[in-house]
Amino acid sequence: MGNIQEKIASFLPEAVFEEGQYLTVTVAPRKWHGLARFLHDDPELQFDYLASLIGVDWGETLGVVYYLNSTKYNHWVIIKTETSDRENPLLYSVSDVWESANLNEREVYDFYGIRFINHPDMRRLFLREDWVGYPFRKDYDANPDINPIPVSNEEANDKTVVLEETEDGTIIEKEKVLFEKDEYVVNIGPQHPATHGVLRFKTSLNGENIKKIDVHCGYVHRGIEKLWESMTYPQTLHMTDRLDYLSAHNNRHALCLCIEKGLQLEVPERAVYIRTMMDELMRISSHLLFFATMCMDLGGLTAFFYGFRDREKILDIFEETCGARMTMNYNVIGGVMADIHPDFQRKVKEFIAYMPDKLKEYHQIFTGNVIAQQRMKGVGILSYEDAINFDVTGPSGRGSGWACDVRKRTPYAAYDKVQFKEVLRTEGDTFARYMVRMDEIKESLYILEQLVDNIPAGDYAVKTKPVIKVPEGRYFQQVEAARGAFGVYLESRGDKFPYRLKVTSPGLTLVGAVDHLTRGAKIADLIAIGASLDYVVPDIDR
Repeated sequence: MGNIQEKIASFLPEAVFEEGQYLTVTVAPRKWHGLARFLHDDPELQFDYLASLIGVDWGETLGVVYYLNSTKYNHWVIIKTETSDRENPLLYSVSDVWESANLNEREVYDFYGIRFINHPDMRRLFLREDWVGYPFRKDYDANPDINPIPVSNEEANDKTVVLEETEDGTIIEKEKVLFEKDEYVVNIGPQHPATHGVLRFKTSLNGENIKKIDVHCGYVHRGIEKLWESMTYPQTLHMTDRLDYLSAHNNRHALCLCIEKGLQLEVPERAVYIRTMMDELMRISSHLLFFATMCMDLGGLTAFFYGFRDREKILDIFEETCGARMTMNYNVIGGVMADIHPDFQRKVKEFIAYMPDKLKEYHQIFTGNVIAQQRMKGVGILSYEDAINFDVTGPSGRGSGWACDVRKRTPYAAYDKVQFKEVLRTEGDTFARYMVRMDEIKESLYILEQLVDNIPAGDYAVKTKPVIKVPEGRYFQQVEAARGAFGVYLESRGDKFPYRLKVTSPGLTLVGAVDHLTRGAKIADLIAIGASLDYVVPDIDR
């Protein structure tokens, strides 16, 4: 940390430093872009991974907090920049440094009204363009008499605004056309089964080839992060299962860990093991659903039924212990809601013995099929560098050779007590992303095998106070969810409600890479590429 501070101080003497979970650096807006380029390019720092980008309303100022990580050195730094102009808040875009900032900066504009200079597409991301006001600001009035919710059809808009800074420092607005009048544009979604939810790809075609894709999000946006600001900490947990519902345990685990980090609360060892096992069962369940839906998208209906058949066994295990099959609400602050069912260990061991032969069946019926291989191999190639630049984590990133598994890089729960391989492939294509998930099922089974007979005795939860107040500060926690790094940012003012609670979902950056992955590909390839990314729409929209 000392070397990072010295390097930044030598580059930017006026930077303000603050100790905490990670070194926090506050910079003036005008200095931020230059510092961002320095942090990214300097060989001793090499902050090439933008792990999270969070908009915040601090009352007198509006600003952004950036969590940066080096994939080479695995060191972290937090950057904070803010503006006191609430009427016309302007900050500088870093989307040319980290491509993943593109959609994230649009999200900040959507909810806080901060516009980013030199951003290539300054439109709202989730809300309609005619939405009045910026809902995540602390002074936003949600009264429908003042801010009526638009109910008419939204007018088609193929234009956006780019803010450019001239040499004399003047900011000028330029109109940019997204699609020319003579372009052939079709909609894939929001009512298309292969988008796996209400997601819309506005797709420009040249014959059968894709020229570009404009993604439209927000069809199931529920304002969860805004709702969290008026919820107590135990109440906030309820929402996590409704983000990526196929990583429900992992999501809730991340939020619990973040709050426990703030409280400096030690979780009983029994709960740590149970949480880890639930996470791995959840991962297998998600990957089985991925297999089933990807096969169906590519025309393999029999394989679809195989995947669902075997996933049911995991849901049965969840139901006995958690009382539910999808939104389990099992993790709580300090442990888990209830002890495991008496049959839990027996059924997990039966599943560990059952699954390997079924994986062989999957490969016989689908993986080895010549048509499936032609649809997947060499299609939608994502390079190692682009995976990091677009923040494509999880199995999709590991399919490009990026060793990004949070369980390995920053171990949590019981992952430092088990052995498993981080599955990597270097082809970066649709087939690689598919095979990483299939092989990860084996590794999850191996993790479960090491834990199932070694669950410690003792309490499954530590008793907490009726009213939980997290000490003032800034906290961040990542876990390895089924689709990648799932991050939770918590800013507390010492109250029983979070001041700002933000989720960094892997789904948003997966969708952010679709345009890059599909340019020049066939329209049919979009279906295969999208299936291999395995995004879940409520995780994107929140």
